[in-house]
Formats: sequence, structure tokens, C-alpha cells
Amino acid sequence: MSFQVAIGQISPRKADVKGNLDRIVEMVTSLCQSDTPPDLVVFPETANSGYFLQGGVREVALSSEDLCSELTQRFVSSGITREVDVALGFYELWEGNIYNSAAYLNFNPEDPACGTLIHTHRKFFLPTYGVFDEARFVARGRSINSFQTRFGKMTILVCEDAWHSITPTLAALQGAEMLLVLSASPGRGFQTDRPSNVEKWQRLLQAIAEEHGVWVINSSLVGFEGGKGFVGSSMIIGPFGNLVGQAPLLTECVLTGTIDPEDIPVARANSPYLADLRAAMPDILNQIEDILANLRRNS
Repeated sequence: MSFQVAIGQISPRKADVKGNLDRIVEMVTSLCQSDTPPDLVVFPETANSGYFLQGGVREVALSSEDLCSELTQRFVSSGITREVDVALGFYELWEGNIYNSAAYLNFNPEDPACGTLIHTHRKFFLPTYGVFDEARFVARGRSINSFQTRFGKMTILVCEDAWHSITPTLAALQGAEMLLVLSASPGRGFQTDRPSNVEKWQRLLQAIAEEHGVWVINSSLVGFEGGKGFVGSSMIIGPFGNLVGQAPLLTECVLTGTIDPEDIPVARANSPYLADLRAAMPDILNQIEDILANLRRNS
């Protein structure tokens, strides 16, 4: 059964967690009152605080449970009358460490609890090059996991997670049918009318979708922090690798689209790369064992 997705391409106010959460709930509530209300709203990486906080991540970090509680209180106060799922990025405090994380939550006004935390993903690959120095300020997540939603199995990837081919592969092998890719990507390479990193994001996400026969929903931050401009250009990509929708550059907006899970088996039948991968897994695992053994001998 198809469902409606909305991408909130926003520019959060730096370090203003309460204000940004207020705005996120206001956006979702307003969208739910529209003529085509979304079933799922996806916000970018670090949507509730902004990205470039360095040591300031300690002041904005909160647990997934506290994030769910803060949002639930706001949704109850907003008088929302329609069930909606929300995914967003935030700096998370978990077991004494701080992570660049993303949460997937369900809000149902007919449920006494209203808000339910479904899944938390902790960024697996932390960039430490160019303008990025994440590993100084946050810990690295240790797993890529798919999780069940009312729309099917999903996996969340945060920014550089999607730039490594192994992570969407792990997601697809676990049964993920949709990848939520939350990003904060400063503009780079302005030789053409579009920054080169936007071109690369599009090529990368279309290749992921086509190889694994998955929907890819990318929500990208916009705005300026410390002289660095996040480009936006969020995307929805179908399981055939087709670009379904793309948001504008450098502009806050809402990108909407219809996600039809029934497209997935058709795409996978036309290009059975995932089935081929599953069949080859025993040999792949043997090769990985050989690689690990060589690394141990040479370390």
C-alpha cells in the first residue's frame, strides 16, 4: 500500500533545541492539516540543533527517550488528530557518550502514550577530513540495522554512512525496503550551476536505489553555519534508480512524494542484483575471513 512522505528541508537555529523542536512539531502539525497529509515526515541530520557545534554538542545532546518525550508533549499540546511518523537527526547522549544520531518515531493521538520511539541509528562513519572533524566530538556507532515500521522495513543512514557501499548493502541484506538518508552537506565545487557534491549525492543515491531495489528518501540540511553553506537539494529516488523528486538548492522547503512499496519486487525482478548477492554470500564471507586474517597477521 502506498503512503505519503514529506521531507522537511530546514535550516535549524544553531544550538536552539527547544525552538527547533517547536518548529518541527509546528511543521508536522501544519502538514497533517493539508489536503495531502503525509504519513511520514523526514528531517535532516542534526535537525534540532544545527551541525557545526564542535564541543557544544555536550550542551544540546539528549537521549532518544527524552527526544521522544519532548516531541510527544509538543504534539499533544498541538492537538494533532492524525497518526504520523517522524524521522530526524540529533546529537544523542547514550551510555555516557555523545553520538550523531537519528531517531524514527511514531505519533498516534489515539494511543494513550501518543509518542513511541521505534528506532535509533548512531552514525557509523564519522568524517575527519576537509571541514569535518566529527570524531573529536562524538563517538562512532557500531551497527547498521533495519527496523520494522507500519510501512515496511527501513534503515536509517546518516550522511557519510551512505558514501560507503557496504552500509546500504548491509541494510538491503537485512530486508530494508526503504533507506532514510539524513545529511548535512556543505556546498563544494561551484564550477557549474550545481555544486559538485550535489551531483555526487544524486549519482550515489540513484546507484544505491537501483542496485538494491530500494526507495531512498534523502533529507538534507540547508542554511549557513560558521561561513559554511548547507546545500539542501533533498531527493526522493525510486527503486529503479529514478529521481522522483528533488528540492531546490539553499532554500527551506517541503518536498513531498508518494512511496509505493509494490515497486520494489518489480525492480528487484528486473535487476536481481540483491538475489545474486545473497546467493554469493558464503563465498563473500570466506573472502572477508581471509582479509581479516591477513589484517591480523600484518598488525
